[in-house]
Formats: sequence, C-alpha cells, structure tokens
Amino acid sequence: MIRFDAQSVTLDAAAGEDQPRTISGIAVPYGVDATVSTGQRVRIEAGALPTDGPAPRLLAEHDTSQVVGIVTAREDTPDGMLFTAEIARTRAGDDLVALLKMGAYDSVSVGIEPTKVAQDGPTTIVQAAKWSELSVVYEPAFADAKITQIAAASSDKPDTTQPTPETETQEMTEQTPEPVQAAAPDIIPVATVPAVPRKFSLPSASEWIAAALEGGHRWHLMNDQIKAAAPDVTTTDNDGVLPEPIVGPVYNQLIGNRPFIDAFGTKAMPGSGKVFIRPSVDVHTSMGVQASELAALTAGEFQIKENQVTKASYGGYVRVSEQLRDWSDPDIISLLLDDMARVYGDTTDNVAADAFVTAATTTLPFPGASTDATNWLTWLYDAAEDILTNSTGHLPTHLFLGTGNWKNLGKLEDNDGRPLFPQVGPMNALGTTTPGTANFTAFGLQVVVDRNFDTGVAIIGDTVGFEIFEQTKGFLSVDTASTRSRDISWLGYLSTLMLDVDRYVKAV
Repeated sequence: MIRFDAQSVTLDAAAGEDQPRTISGIAVPYGVDATVSTGQRVRIEAGALPTDGPAPRLLAEHDTSQVVGIVTAREDTPDGMLFTAEIARTRAGDDLVALLKMGAYDSVSVGIEPTKVAQDGPTTIVQAAKWSELSVVYEPAFADAKITQIAAASSDKPDTTQPTPETETQEMTEQTPEPVQAAAPDIIPVATVPAVPRKFSLPSASEWIAAALEGGHRWHLMNDQIKAAAPDVTTTDNDGVLPEPIVGPVYNQLIGNRPFIDAFGTKAMPGSGKVFIRPSVDVHTSMGVQASELAALTAGEFQIKENQVTKASYGGYVRVSEQLRDWSDPDIISLLLDDMARVYGDTTDNVAADAFVTAATTTLPFPGASTDATNWLTWLYDAAEDILTNSTGHLPTHLFLGTGNWKNLGKLEDNDGRPLFPQVGPMNALGTTTPGTANFTAFGLQVVVDRNFDTGVAIIGDTVGFEIFEQTKGFLSVDTASTRSRDISWLGYLSTLMLDVDRYVKAV
C-alpha cells in the first residue's frame, strides 16, 4: 500500500441539515515526485488512478477504524485526479467538519495499491493502481498545500462586523468552475493574494492546480507573477521551500562483532564481590601397581587451586541536551544506544584477545615464511605434539590468527599452484575458505581471525583452557534538571582467566 500525501481541499457545508456535506479538491497531482509513508520516492503518471469501480472510502489519517465518508465523484485531468467526497453525519463526521472549518485539517492523502510500475533512478513511477481509500490528513507531502477557501453554511459565516472582501469574493465565485457533484454555497475566502507587491516564490504543482481550479483573480494574478518572476527565480532565492531530506537510516561503519569472544563464549559472573574464585585441580592423585596382595597402594595427593578473578568495568557515557532529543529525526537516543552497544562489543573483544595472547606463554618458533604451506604443516604438527605431551592428552581444535597470517594462510598453494583451501573443496582438500570468510576450517582446525589480534598472531589450542566471564549492565539514563540534559551511560563487567597454559602454543 502506498500512501501519497497530496493536496488542499475545500469544504462544502450546505445550509440545510439534510443536505450532504462534501469536500472537493485534488486527490493527487500527476508527474510530481514525492516521498511516501514508506520513505520511497514515488511519481504517479497521468491516468494511473481509476475513475470507475468501487468508490474509495474516506478516512481520517489512514486509520481504517475511522471511516468518515466515501468518495462520490472522481474526475481525471492531465494535471491530477480531482475528487468530491461526502462526509457522513456521524459524530466522527461532525468532528471532521469542525476541524476542516478551523483549518486543523487542510490536506488529503491517497492510499493506493500499484498494479503496474516502472523505475526512473530512485523514483518508482506508478503507471496503474487500485485506489482503495482517501484520507484527510494534517501534514501534506508538499509544505504549501493548504486550503485556500472554505464554503460554509450561512450560520457559520464570520461576524458581519468584520470587513469582508465582497468584491473579490463575488469575482472568484463568478469565475470558479462548479465543483464535481458539489453544491455551490456562499464562498468565504480564507487566504487571498495581498495587494501590496512582495517577493514572489514559484508555486508548487499542487498550488498551481488548486489555483487553476479556483480561477478568477487569484489564478490570473499567479500567472502574471510567474511570468514576471520566472527569469529571476533560482534555488538561491528560495531556500525556505527547498527540503533537506535524510536518505535511509543512519550509516554506522562499526560492526561491533566479537569473533574471539564468540569462539570461547562467556560464562556468568557472580553478582557480589569485586573478586571471585574459579577453582581448578592443581595436583592430581597418583596411581601405581600393587606390589603384592595386601601391599599398600600408591600414596598420592589431590589439591585444588583457588584462581582469583578480579572484575573489570568497561563503559562510557554521553550527555544529550533536551533540545537534541526533542528535535532529532531519526531519534538520537536509539542511534546512540546502538552505537554504544557496538563500541562496547569491539572494546571488550579487544581486551579479551589481548589477555589471551599475553597469557599464552608456551611458544614455538615458526620454521620460515608464513606464505609456505610446508612451514605451516611443520609448525602445526610440532605444536600439536607439544600440546598433546604437556597438557596430559589434549589435542588442539582451533587456530587463532591475526589478519596478516589469515591472509597468508588463505593464499597457500600446493606445488602445482592449486589453492590449498579451494572454495569448492575436493574430497582431499585440507579445508575451504574465501576472502569473504572470517571463520573457516584449515588443516582440520577451526580458524578464528580477529582484527583485534596483532597481524602476525598465530596460536593453536582449544576453547576449554581459557575462560571469559561477563555481566552486561546495559545502559543507564539520568536526567539533570538544571541543564535540561540527560546522561546516558553503558556499562559491563568483563574478566578473563587462563586455566591451562599447556593447551596453547604461540608462534614466535
């Protein structure tokens, strides 16, 4: 459904209570670009809207629960679709008539379902559509689309003590073409062209069509002013009517993902205490052969180590004025919280990655350049043997890389120049990867690449011997009355612990 905010309307309120109350005007101009409710630019071609078939319902503000009447006449012109709509004699209809008289509502908007469209750059051109409803709205797509006159009952006319431009009213009434299926009551001008010359701005398409339908003095005066002003009217002279649209959502280049933390996962952090204990077995029991029956078994010990973990806080805050909160579009608060979450994620991932590299103290020299596949195989199996031997039987499952080593690994080739990790892997491939893949399998290991590692980092191990604890507090908002501002902060607690250094080998 496309809702295309359009033009000004006129109200015909007949003197008798039994007479229909109608509004008439321009439902939509043809050939004019406008931004619809979905944010899309749309242009409706001449003849796109039907003049037959089911009559569109008359709504208030596109709310299907507020049906206030029905469109009784449609007239297609080269410049736009004209309409007449009857307002029901219901409470909602009475309220609408009152609002139209005082100018609270001054525009209409069509609701259509396109059946045939074309594309002109970013603009969708509607060539045919079903017209389902017409809504009275308070905010038109065109800033200058306002009511120029209201036709009201005699009892609604202004106080006779107020001077009224009788001569001009009569002239406008004589030259105004009769509305489509509408009564012709007395006309009360709401806005007229001032007699004193002033700087003239070119009218919008909706104003021009409305003036053409009205005719009379205003129509001729507008044409004369257009002819006189056309050579000198530029965008520089009319900045006040030129919109400054915001295109699409606000772009944020920071992803805020945490590839290293995601590989390990986080464990819940206890709520109380600045320091908490993570126990681990430090001394294992002993086993041995029994020398003979009834001989004493091997004596042993069992000790549990208390690993102390200190909580660390990470966060930040921003002070936002009340004016910025009230005037911003899109909403500055939602954008701010989204950015805080992204920055928090990137910051904590960097902290955990650095702690992991520092805690992995077992090292093994890389045998040569990381652009040679043989060097990778040599180092990986030597490191795996070291882990298997020193960590009491564990084998590695992951390979943690900085961006430089990730790049070199992905470009490895065999002696015949074939990729070692092709995109479409044959049965004997050692893994698969593409430049757009951060996490993949190589040499049977799960590769984790993180830009928060130094470019030359290469660590082999698994995700069991190193732990990450986190408690995300999220945002807190505090208003300061003296400055009419709001402090918005983001906070989280994060700590890391190396439990088994023998399960990791770092390349040097």
